[in-house]
Amino acid sequence: MKFLFQLLSGWPLPLLHALGSAVGWLAFLLSPTYRRRFLANAAQAGYGFAQVRSAVAQAGKLVTETPRLWFGAPPRVSWDGVEAIEALRAQGRGIVFLTPHLGCFEVTAQAYAQRFGAITVLYRPPRKAWLRELVDTARNRANLHAAPTTLSGVRQMLRALKAGDAVGLLPDQVPPQGLGVWAPFFGREAYTMTLPARLVQQTGAAVLLAWGERLPGARGYCVHVRPWEGALAADASQSAAQVNARMEELVRAGPTQYLWGYARYKKPRSEALA
Repeated sequence: MKFLFQLLSGWPLPLLHALGSAVGWLAFLLSPTYRRRFLANAAQAGYGFAQVRSAVAQAGKLVTETPRLWFGAPPRVSWDGVEAIEALRAQGRGIVFLTPHLGCFEVTAQAYAQRFGAITVLYRPPRKAWLRELVDTARNRANLHAAPTTLSGVRQMLRALKAGDAVGLLPDQVPPQGLGVWAPFFGREAYTMTLPARLVQQTGAAVLLAWGERLPGARGYCVHVRPWEGALAADASQSAAQVNARMEELVRAGPTQYLWGYARYKKPRSEALA
């Protein structure tokens, strides 16, 4: 599998995205479960299929662009709102980036690492050993560090923030049992991580919202950055609701690039934490 990823990493982005469009539609047409979840999640947010139809192809592009992002040359990236990052770095503050399953979330952390320096991203280690090894070797690039969804991973993120570095989270990812609370997301209760508020409370870090938009014609990406307005509540349920509300705002800014097929409303699973 690593050989295949390395082979695909040399393909030009337009070709990878063309392949991804086909992969996305095949998955949508051949998997009734995926299709039902895609349509149900979009409807929950108030979107008809015609409004988010292109998100089918975008989901496939997410898959086929990954080899390029993990093993290939860095793609072209532009920035929108980079001043918010520069202001916080000038203050020496740690930054917590919150990014939903929107657009190319891999490129947001990579672009930050290339331009600004160290960033630690939270990820869930794959269950299969061969895939775990692939992910571990691919994601740990210069200035880009991966922290697993364990207590040791949380401690790694705390150390980074206290050193004035950045961390990145996908707060619309369902956390393991015991690491979240139920909070509304597009009007339906979803199990939501409480980690963002805890990181801020324990380190005094600032929060920024970010997502990586795929530009038309495979011309690269644009990383959009927005400041967090107000303060995160100390109460876990209130802060989770705040985070979900902000994620909703980002999704509505680019609904055709949201991963509507993600099982956002599933029940959390029990995992051993270490």
